[in-house]
Amino acid sequence: MTQQSATSPLARLWRLPRVCIIGAGSSGIAAAKALYERGIPFDCFERGDRVGGNWVFQNSNGVSAAYRSLHINTSRDRMQYRDYAMPSDYPDFPHHSLIARYFEDYVDHFGFRQHITFATTVERCARGADGVYQVDIASASGVRETRRYDALMVCNGHHWDPRWPDPPFEGTLDGDEIHSHSYIDPDEPLALRGKNVVVVGMGNSAMDIACELGRADGAARVFLSARRGAYVLPNYLLGRPLDQLGALPTWVDIRARVALLRTIYRFTVGRVEDYGLPRPDHRIEQAHPTISSELLPLLEKGRITPKPNIERLDGPRVSFVDGSSELVDAAIYCTGYNVTFPFFEDTFISAPDNELPLFRRVFKPGLADVFFIGLCQPLGAVMPIAEAQSKWIADYLLGEYALPRLDEMQRDIDEERDAMARRYVTSSRHTMQVDFDDYLAALDKERERGAQRAAQQDGALPVRALA
Repeated sequence: MTQQSATSPLARLWRLPRVCIIGAGSSGIAAAKALYERGIPFDCFERGDRVGGNWVFQNSNGVSAAYRSLHINTSRDRMQYRDYAMPSDYPDFPHHSLIARYFEDYVDHFGFRQHITFATTVERCARGADGVYQVDIASASGVRETRRYDALMVCNGHHWDPRWPDPPFEGTLDGDEIHSHSYIDPDEPLALRGKNVVVVGMGNSAMDIACELGRADGAARVFLSARRGAYVLPNYLLGRPLDQLGALPTWVDIRARVALLRTIYRFTVGRVEDYGLPRPDHRIEQAHPTISSELLPLLEKGRITPKPNIERLDGPRVSFVDGSSELVDAAIYCTGYNVTFPFFEDTFISAPDNELPLFRRVFKPGLADVFFIGLCQPLGAVMPIAEAQSKWIADYLLGEYALPRLDEMQRDIDEERDAMARRYVTSSRHTMQVDFDDYLAALDKERERGAQRAAQQDGALPVRALA
């Protein structure tokens, strides 16, 4: 692999680069704010008619996964941007409408709304022979044009392209089948009250939907089907949000933090198999956590019936791998999402099976003018991570940060992937996993190292601003 500096694609510039930000969700507005404050020229294109992306219920962009009852499952103080606190009168776990309002207020507070073009889709991004990106955009009214940019910040999110069971279950179901992405409430898009429903999955969406349908005015019967067991954590412990309780500094060894988590879980929740759920085939720290304070009580009351994985669909019935079968009117697949970039050619950038190796989840080695913001699955909220990543990129675009050599970046990526593979169970859900506090601390250190490299390069900076 060449030892050439990975900053070379922007070394041609003797001016500030012009940047295209794709998407104005929680990551896109963090990117826009960082560039705006540093005086870096940019355009931000958003397919919907407002900011907030996935948190805008029934977003006009047509790809929001928010359901009517959605609340955050990371507490307010952990989710908020570090530069802009959520209102103090917000509850610990606000409703999606409050989160969407917070994003609107964020944009207006920092004053960069005029740089966001709404109801506009980025259809294609292609790098020309001169290294400049040709970006094809289309407005909702059908107007198309092509613009030129020196760099791209990809903020299109990774919870919008539904991932269905793969391979599909054998057989067919006489009833309705939807992905959780389409779920709104017990009455929309399917009339589920009084029906028998199987919810497939053990992630957070599966918990929320199963619990909503499991209430007294919901479905007649709710079956929760899981391929593997999961640890179910409560939202609160000892009267405080769980993610704010007992947080240890990042210099404390990971083994000590894991031991604390295991102890808390053992004495507060116990064994999930006592509630009828499958026993997890992994340790608590080896999978992304599932958060729900409602599930276990509803299991105890019989409002939700746990089931193993589906074996086949048999017309009016669903057969499970334990030999049982149930009459089912509808199935809701909470089976995650594909990571896709419809504006790139697959030969340029793609993420087969949700795998896209990146240096610190932002840079693709050898391609130093495309940046991915918020493309990670943190044990915590993505907003502060996107905020920190965006500030890092602003440093880079101004020549105040220099990347390591390509071989060093690749080694860092390999080490990170190996560490994640050793820790987490093999799943497309864990291909982008990061530990929230550890990631932010490591990113701060990398920014410092990169600032030192930039200061030593003396003329080899990626960008030169006009005097």
